[in-house]
Amino acid sequence: MNVSDYTATAALLRNETVASAIRDKLVVELTSGTPHGAREASHWIVERGARYLDGAIMATPDFIGTDGGTILLSGPREVFDSNRDVFQALSGNAQHVGEEPGLANALDSALLALMWGALFGTLNAIAVSQAERIDLGELARQWTATAPVVEGLVADLIKRTSAGRFASDDETLSSISPHYGAFQHLLELMEARKIDRSVVDGYDKIFRRAIASGHLHDDFAALSQFMKE
Repeated sequence: MNVSDYTATAALLRNETVASAIRDKLVVELTSGTPHGAREASHWIVERGARYLDGAIMATPDFIGTDGGTILLSGPREVFDSNRDVFQALSGNAQHVGEEPGLANALDSALLALMWGALFGTLNAIAVSQAERIDLGELARQWTATAPVVEGLVADLIKRTSAGRFASDDETLSSISPHYGAFQHLLELMEARKIDRSVVDGYDKIFRRAIASGHLHDDFAALSQFMKE
């Protein structure tokens, strides 16, 4: 199944004829959805005597069928292993990420959050560049030069959060304080140039919540504790 959403899948599958026909079959759901949607779909399929894997396509269409394409699948490991050749024909980097059927969609949402953070950050960068008459080719060149620094910061943020290392230490790459100082300059520029602040105001809210709780001089990873309302 690879349709618009789980509601569309249900409309196609949930009738007596199909329910009878899928018994002893494998249903692979590659439709985008939520973890709880995957769990509910898995329950319905398994109750009707079929096997179920839920997946997330982490690629644009041009990557399908190539070694660079990634598809994440969750559900019974033995079902994935016995059909591995089919999945690798669709995606050279087909991966089983866990037995729990909601895991593939949960990872999908997490990775999309990373992607959209980068894309909306790029929109902000483009708006600032255009307002200040910076050639976008120059923006692209400087992004290429600084991308390894950003990638290192992202990797360090994930690693430190996983370990619960939020206080600044000898390995801290940057604490919240210098980030927030530089962030104020961005806010001021965007305000002066009448650039939409919807995205960065969300960042400001997280910064302020952490700082109000006494974390100004902690590692940037301390912000991860303030992502819940």
